Amino acid sequence: NKIRMELKKIKDIATLGGGDVFGSAISAFFWFYLASQIEPGEYGEIHWFIGIASIFSYIALFGTVNTVTIYTAKGVNIQSALYVISLVASLILSLIVIVVFPSYYQIDSGLLMIAYVINALAIGNLLGTKSYKSYTKYILIQKSLTVCLGISFLHFFGYESILFALVLTYVFYIKRIINVFKEIKIDFNIVKQKIGFVTNNYIMFVVGGFNGQIDKIIITPLLGFTLLGNYSLALQAINIMMIVSSVSYKYLLPQEATNKNNKNLKVLVIGISIIITLIGMFVGPYLIDTFFVKYIDAKEAIQIMSLSIIPGTIALLLQSEFLGKEQSKIVLVGNSGSLVILTISMIVLGLNFGIIGLGISLILANSSKMVIFLIFKLTRRN
Repeated sequence: NKIRMELKKIKDIATLGGGDVFGSAISAFFWFYLASQIEPGEYGEIHWFIGIASIFSYIALFGTVNTVTIYTAKGVNIQSALYVISLVASLILSLIVIVVFPSYYQIDSGLLMIAYVINALAIGNLLGTKSYKSYTKYILIQKSLTVCLGISFLHFFGYESILFALVLTYVFYIKRIINVFKEIKIDFNIVKQKIGFVTNNYIMFVVGGFNGQIDKIIITPLLGFTLLGNYSLALQAINIMMIVSSVSYKYLLPQEATNKNNKNLKVLVIGISIIITLIGMFVGPYLIDTFFVKYIDAKEAIQIMSLSIIPGTIALLLQSEFLGKEQSKIVLVGNSGSLVILTISMIVLGLNFGIIGLGISLILANSSKMVIFLIFKLTRRN
């Protein structure tokens, strides 16, 4: 039985990881191709508006991916109620964005925000039910559409149409949302019963989301679209290098929620992250020189930002453990500390040292989160 369980674990990770790895590879191809076709300032402009859409989607997502994943895994039928709250919030916020900022890009940002919410709700359900094959199918379809529609819109309508192309890639996720409403009755009483964890997890998610997007919001007014374009290209490479850590986190979250032991897997993931860090530091600059000659500043950024992978990986592994035990307050403290460090250091170091300072800021943010989580883990053990 033990061997059978281990084989099933390997199969599940391979299925889940296959979707994320191939999906990320497809997505990376598009973003790297896009970077090679447009100027760094235009690339930065696109990521600026994606950052706006992302931040508003975090505010709307009361039913976060983690909350939906954990309660689905535990068999608590809370999804439909959380879906209603999140979808209504996304529609209201989208209208606010479109009315307050009546420009072509902001309309697309408002629509993209709704698409991000739909995507997150569907993904939470797929992971919580451990439907890894379906998850892989959804991911690969969405990423393939990103390439097909993104490149088509780029050449037919210009780079300004990229956001709308991204919106269309998420439309088919609506089917999963409808299925959940058909299967699970809307019951807000369950939300009231679980309001403590749901709220803590929501606040943690918003803080964590801001943590991932605040850099784009800060960089543009301080340093301009061109530097943001260089930074975004380097960050895209870092996200690819974090894929093993990200897949492991998604696999571990429902496992931790059901008290499964995965110590060996965690050690392996940390070991892989060390190897990936070294690859990023030594191979990254060469790739920039070869394929992205306009993005000169991204060379130094990749070297420095690669050092954030190890603490970022350890923080993710610890986060899955805390959330699986419904200890969301710890994750909130870690993400809040990281956000404060990132915001302050990006302003101070970014203004004084440019893209090098921005890269150091990412290292400081991930390291602070890791240290906070480790302190909580060690003190609670003692």
